Order: sequence, then C-alpha cells, then structure tokens
Amino acid sequence: MWTETSSGSLIEQALRRPDVTTARMQAAIKDWLGLYYRTDTDPDVKEDPCQRMAYTVVNKLHKTVFGEYNAKILDAAKTAAGQRMQDQLNEIDRAKRRAMQAMLSGGDAYIKPILRGPNQPLGISVVRRDCYTVLARDDQGNDTAVGMLEITRQNGKVYTLVEERSIAGDGRLTIRNRLYCADQAGQLGSPTPLATLPRYEKLPEEYTYREIMGLGMVKLHSPADNCVDGSPDGAAIYAPAAGLIHRIDHNEWLLGREFDHGQSRIIASEDMLTRDKRGRNRMADDIFVAVDDEAKNVGVTIFSPALREASFLARKNEYLRNIETLIGFKRGILSEVEAVERTATEITSSEGDYNLTIQDLQQAWAEMLRELLTVCDAIDREYKRAGAGQRWDPDSLVIDWGDGVLYNRDRTWAEYQQMVASGMLRPEIALGWYFGLPTDSESDLKKIRKKYMPKMEQLGEDEPDPPPLPHQEGEEPPGAPPAE
Repeated sequence: MWTETSSGSLIEQALRRPDVTTARMQAAIKDWLGLYYRTDTDPDVKEDPCQRMAYTVVNKLHKTVFGEYNAKILDAAKTAAGQRMQDQLNEIDRAKRRAMQAMLSGGDAYIKPILRGPNQPLGISVVRRDCYTVLARDDQGNDTAVGMLEITRQNGKVYTLVEERSIAGDGRLTIRNRLYCADQAGQLGSPTPLATLPRYEKLPEEYTYREIMGLGMVKLHSPADNCVDGSPDGAAIYAPAAGLIHRIDHNEWLLGREFDHGQSRIIASEDMLTRDKRGRNRMADDIFVAVDDEAKNVGVTIFSPALREASFLARKNEYLRNIETLIGFKRGILSEVEAVERTATEITSSEGDYNLTIQDLQQAWAEMLRELLTVCDAIDREYKRAGAGQRWDPDSLVIDWGDGVLYNRDRTWAEYQQMVASGMLRPEIALGWYFGLPTDSESDLKKIRKKYMPKMEQLGEDEPDPPPLPHQEGEEPPGAPPAE
C-alpha cells in the first residue's frame, strides 16, 4: 500500500529532487481529499460534514459511469494470448470503482500493475494523488519522473521504501529503489540494504526495462479543468464547488448549534434553584436558566424559540443543485429533478447535455484502459510470462456502456433496422454494431454473414447471374455493340 505523501519532503530528501507541483496545487489536493474523507465535526473551522457532499458527488458519478459497463477482448480464434488479456481485463475491472473514485476525488490517480505468480494476471494497485510526488514533466505536461514511498513497521523500527520511476531520452523506464530505517514515523532515517526486509530482498536497486512502457503505470486523468493554477495536474470533479461545500458544512454546523441552543427550557428566578452545601445546583444546568430576582421576573416562563427547520433530504437536494451549477453539470445529474411536463425538444436537449457530461468521464476511462492493457502486455513480454508473445492489438478491446447513458440502444437499433429496410445500410454493418463486431473489411462482413445470416450467405453463393435489364422495342439492350 503506497503511503500518503503529506510528508512529501521525505521523497524530496531521499531523491534530492523537488516536487514540481505548485504549493497552491498541493494545498488544493489536500483540501479536496479532506472534503471527501472527513466524517467528524471540526470545532476549529466550525464545519459539520454530516451531508458528505463530496462523497455524494463522487458516489453518484462513478455509479452512473459504470452502471451498465461491459468490456471484453475480441478473440474469435480463442488463442492463449487473447485469454491472457481477457484475464488481465477482468483483474482491472475489479479495481475500476476504486480507480474512478480516486480520480474524481483527487484529480489524478495512477493505476499500477504489480507482478504476481507466473500463471496469474498482473495485480492492480490504485495510487491516489496524495500518495506520489511528480518530480519531472515533459513539454507536453506528461509526467516523466515520479516518486512514491511505502512504510513498513517492524521490530520497533520504521522502514521507508522510496521508489523513483523515470523515463530516459530513449523512452525506456528505469526504477530505482532505496530503503531507509528510522526510529519513529515522519523521519527518513539512514539508508539500509533492501535485503534487510524479506519482502524487498529480491528487489533490485536499479532496473531499466527493455520494453517501452512509459512509467510502467498509467494515469487516470480528470476531464475537469484545473481551476487552481492551470497546471497539467488534474482537478477533482467537485473542485469548482469546494468553497461552496465548505459553506454547506458551516451552515450545517450552525443549524446544529441552533437546535442545541434552541431546546425548550424553563426560566426560573434565582430563589427557585436548589443548591447543595457547596453551592452547586442540584438540577441539571440545561433545564433551568437563572435570572436576577427582581419581582417582575419571579415565577416560571417557558422559553421555546422558533427554529429554522428544513428536511435533511430537501436541504441535500438543494445543495446538490447549487453544486451542479458551479461544476457545470446538467440539472438532475446529481440532484433529483421535479417531474414537470416538457416538450420532446427539451427532453432531447436535456439528454444530450447529460450524455456529454458522463461521456467525458467514460472517455477518460476508455483511453486509460487501452493504455493500461498495453503496459500490462509490455510487462508480460519483459518478464517472458506465460502467453506473452505477439504484441496485443488495442483494437480488440470492445467497451459497451449500455443503455441510457451515451445513447438509447433500443432506439438506435430501431433506426438501424429502418435504414436496412430502406436500403440505406448493409445489414452486416447493423449486425456488427449490435453484437460489437468489427465491420472494417469485406472479410469482417463475410464472417458476420456466415454466423448471423446463413441463408443470405447461401443465396450469395448459389444465386445465378442476374438477367439483363429490360429494354423497350427499338432500343439497343444494355451492353450491346454499337450499330454499324
């Protein structure tokens, strides 16, 4: 488990390289993750996170993105290489929600393949944005050097593994590992051999890969604009609304105080309070409130102030609407929209805006997934793992996002059928779209005819040449030689 780099100076101290992330960005990342993970009221800042707004935004979005998601590797020949990549894809799928949550809450997250047994797919680790330090970038803003640290406590000592990944000019990845030992956490300590801990005894101090694989891990980058400093760093999906979320938490804290201070009480004169020998009240302080003993105040008065009361769910829905406005989401992606009559044009426009919002997140995942499978394939070939041989074809990955997010599948299929019936579209192309099959070449279309259109395939083979076109009397038939 890669450790949070809130003490990022440890990496800079060990590698003697500065973090290229600006101070403003580091503070923003810490704030975003604080909004996402905190659960307790902070009396110092007077905020109550009971509404869990950041978590609600992330939870709604990642469930929507993967609501009907399905991915597979096309392997008609049932090859060992195809099965290997399908197993790897299944392993990635098990980590997809953690990865998406880490990206939405932190702006960026690295998806890191990890070597396991020879007959097992590579393991997948999600590295949060606060668990790595960017040490260098190229002129396109891509990370070219990254530092991470892993903490191990054993025999009263704190061991810190510092891992540096850097890309050389020829594009090859070099990984350097250094182990440090300290007496307490928060300190780097002194260097110690990797073999000090059994888990690191086979880890090389430095290794350069032959295969080109970038950093050996792939970044899942947020499509949200960086509204902090304009740097290549990704921004949390709720970054534009971070200030509003703080205001919401403060408002919840104020409401809680109102209910605490606004409970019904009995106001009594001083002589009505019973005290013990030490002069202390024998009744609970929150029941009786003492006032001076003027004659007009003697007696009992009921104090029951009016409270600002609003339904918890109603407040939450209104908060989500405000967050949608700041982030730029279509109304109803996060909040619940009241059912009102709308024209077909309004409904279509609403669906379009909704699709564009979710599509950005789905496209980010699809691009990352293809690159990650390519990196996993390169690692398999680097270590000559079982089934690794010919390079993996990224076009064999097929992703289906299901109905109701990017498109309405039933409606699109009906349109394709209508186009086929009108002679505007070949049926093979429509079937290829429906079953997720390639339709680029004539051989692809022939495979579809053979599998899904056997009668048409048979007609195409046995059908004789068509008769000549009819012609009127006095006209030459088509194809006839010209008259002399």
